[in-house]
Amino acid sequence: MRFACLLKNLFSFSSLKGRLLLGLSFTLLLLIALVLGMAWQVGKTMVQETNMSHLRYEATLLADEVTQQIEMRFQALERLSEMIGTTEDASWISYQLQQNDSLLALFEGIVVANSDGEVIADWPAIVGRVGLDTSELEYFHMLRGIRRPYVSEPFVGRASGMPMVLVGVPRFTKQGEFDGFIGGVLSLDSGGIFSRLAKVRLGEKGYAGVATASGKVLYHPENSLINASVPNKALNPWLDLALDGWEGDAVGRLVSGEMGLQSYAQIWPAGWIVGLYVPISQAQLPLADFIKQLWWTWVVLVLLMFPLLWWMLGRVLTPLRHLEKQIGEVGLGHRESVSLATKMQELQQVASTFNRVEDERQLLLGNLQEREAFLDSVLNAAPQGMFVANMKGDITYMNPALLDMLGILPGSPMESWLKQIHMSDRDGAKDMWLHSLRTGSDFVRQLRFLRSDNELLWLDIHARVVTLSQDGHTLGLVGVVKDITERREQEAIQRWEAEHDPLTGLLNRRGFERRLEEAFADFQKTSTPSALLLFDLDHFKPINDEGGHALGDEMLRRIAQVVAWEVRRSDHVARQGGDEFGVLLPSCTLAQARRIAESLRQSVGEISVTHEGKEYMVTLSIGVTTFDEEDSNVSDVLARADAGSYKAKGMGRDGVVVNMPHNNDDVMALFDSPK
Repeated sequence: MRFACLLKNLFSFSSLKGRLLLGLSFTLLLLIALVLGMAWQVGKTMVQETNMSHLRYEATLLADEVTQQIEMRFQALERLSEMIGTTEDASWISYQLQQNDSLLALFEGIVVANSDGEVIADWPAIVGRVGLDTSELEYFHMLRGIRRPYVSEPFVGRASGMPMVLVGVPRFTKQGEFDGFIGGVLSLDSGGIFSRLAKVRLGEKGYAGVATASGKVLYHPENSLINASVPNKALNPWLDLALDGWEGDAVGRLVSGEMGLQSYAQIWPAGWIVGLYVPISQAQLPLADFIKQLWWTWVVLVLLMFPLLWWMLGRVLTPLRHLEKQIGEVGLGHRESVSLATKMQELQQVASTFNRVEDERQLLLGNLQEREAFLDSVLNAAPQGMFVANMKGDITYMNPALLDMLGILPGSPMESWLKQIHMSDRDGAKDMWLHSLRTGSDFVRQLRFLRSDNELLWLDIHARVVTLSQDGHTLGLVGVVKDITERREQEAIQRWEAEHDPLTGLLNRRGFERRLEEAFADFQKTSTPSALLLFDLDHFKPINDEGGHALGDEMLRRIAQVVAWEVRRSDHVARQGGDEFGVLLPSCTLAQARRIAESLRQSVGEISVTHEGKEYMVTLSIGVTTFDEEDSNVSDVLARADAGSYKAKGMGRDGVVVNMPHNNDDVMALFDSPK
């Protein structure tokens, strides 16, 4: 029972002592893991370097040995070629082959072919080999082309069914012309030239291999791969480099798919590559076993240290239990302060800090009610609308000035009067309010509010987050609300007057140019077509001269009404000054603009005013153009439309002229109706 209680206390980490024990144990285990990890990393590097050095040495040694074997066979065949000479006598050549029967220790067979590629002699004699045509075979073309010793690509022997290569040297006439070749056949089994490779031991999974530069396997522990294409070449870039002539060491993916150490060396006389391969898992196996043993040794040691650490921590933390007891007594009012009989500076500082905080708390409690009463008086007496909100976004207080401004009764639920915010402003204000709550930024917004008596107010609201200066804790928001309805109405009137003609109610030059700039910007961004009409009034001067300015103003007002009626709601009509007018047609093609211009010309031509029994009428000379990709600014468009208007006047007035950057007769033909 006592042992079970000990275990329960030992592994209970809800207490400070348990957590300290956990922290010490975790720190020790972390230190052990760090040391073992560093040992593992350093060990891996050393193991890899050692194995790489061994593979490099073995690969170079094997490549040198195979190179010597190939060169020895080249030399033996060249000596045989010198003994045979340039004769074409098959009997003599067969006799010489038999006399050099010792060459069969180096080759499985020897053949001699003439300049046409026909085999004229072989040893040992195999039925059907003499007379065989090799002129179309790869090694015959290479020997005839390069005219030096050559090792063929692997092939399967017809008689033996075994993969083989042919080691050949060219024969020459006395004039130095190609006269055939002498070739020795080598079997690609584990004996012969590759006998040394079969004896290489690279652990349980390590192996050596030989391949041609063209990617054919000559030797591999798996016989099924011999004479096949090199597998996994695309996934092993180092093997691909070795096939191109590179020598060196690297880490890459093996045929089995796992990562391994690789070393490559070139057999230059034969155009072969020797490769040695060892899986990384095999190379690191001894190191992994060693690290595992060290790990379990340290784990057992840490577990054995648990009871000792538990006892030591209990002794160290005894003064902390005394501090806990005295703090409880202060809370119950049995003590005014805490006092510890310990030399631990940390606990003495905790006790001193607690006593100071308790004194400050008592002082703050005494001042809190006074400050709260003072704040309530200030808010209630303020003539400015003010409110207080918590960090959830709920408005918890509104002063009388704000309640009177909004026409809200005290105690009205927040959900009811929030619906009185104008629908167009409600979502934007809500998003800004939530953003201020999340980020602590100021809430600054102007919105419309509909009072219960249907009076629409424009409100300017500015709320700021209240944060304690000591710890940065956020208490809520305090806001100020101003009624700016009169100011907004005055600003709207001023904006309208700044951009409109007081006589006709149309846009003036400033308002028209601003909308023209906006349409031109849309055209540059999205290629939205827009058209521009500019015109002035023909025969308008007599109206002013004979009927006076009042009659002229009346004519201008009537024309403005007709033009505004004829165009679309989305179009912009302007009186730019005097009798000059402009019409901007957004999202309008040239053909549509032409039709609208003709409609305006006809409609305005029907307007008249009468003075002293005389009727006055005017006509329009309209210039039409559209935005073009070559336009750099709106001045180009205005100049083009203005030029079209002047051209219409020059053509007799009362007309429409389309003026484009590439204007020609074909442009006007677009508007001609078939007759």
